[in-house]
Amino acid sequence: MNYPTVNILGISIHKLDFAATLAQIESWIEHAPVHAIHQICTVNPEFIMDARYDPNFAAVLQRADLRVPDGIGVLWAARLFGSPLHERVTGSDGIYCICEKAGASGWSVYFLGAAPSVAEQVAASLQQRYAGLIVSGTHGGSPAAADWPMIQQQLAMAQPDILFVAFGHPRQDFWIDQHRHELPVKVAIGVGGAFDFVAGVTQRAPRWVQRLGLEWLHRLIREPWRWRRMAKLPLFAVLVLRQKVLGIR
Repeated sequence: MNYPTVNILGISIHKLDFAATLAQIESWIEHAPVHAIHQICTVNPEFIMDARYDPNFAAVLQRADLRVPDGIGVLWAARLFGSPLHERVTGSDGIYCICEKAGASGWSVYFLGAAPSVAEQVAASLQQRYAGLIVSGTHGGSPAAADWPMIQQQLAMAQPDILFVAFGHPRQDFWIDQHRHELPVKVAIGVGGAFDFVAGVTQRAPRWVQRLGLEWLHRLIREPWRWRRMAKLPLFAVLVLRQKVLGIR
């Protein structure tokens, strides 16, 4: 795997769109050795800022097999550096794209995380939407060490091809990295709040808001407690401009 990347504040992001990401997932599932797990991280500006100040998280991103571009800020930065990206590859959209492909290809999926019963609602919704989608299991759980034996046992019985983890950033990414050599799956991806969107627990921004790159604002209005996380965005922009002008990461 040798995809071109763009470096944004020290984090290299693979220049992939959804079609290329799906093609890579297909290659891993169909051709990778048994029990060879591959981690996908959907990198947005918050990921980049957290990695800047947390070497452990930066190392997790570096070890990930794919770091796909999520967030309008990432696309803006890449374009500013003369290395434009085609589209955002988000967990919220990716869960649909991957499950559609899984249904057509006979891959099995497992939904892990979110509040009680949400994973089950996600499974039912996506199976209704995509004929042939094989759901090998669902579980709420958490990234707590006490939950690991049960999760490990259930995954060992299910043996899914793809594991969707909705523990929220950055816990889900740390968790996948921590257990990557124990997970009996071929692909694991953290999808943040995607389960809540699919299950209808949380309303996602309208398409026109997403196209304008204002999904973050829509979410902030609906969930004002996120302001501390959103406060990282202006600093991200300043640091990107500094990297562009002065070459300082």
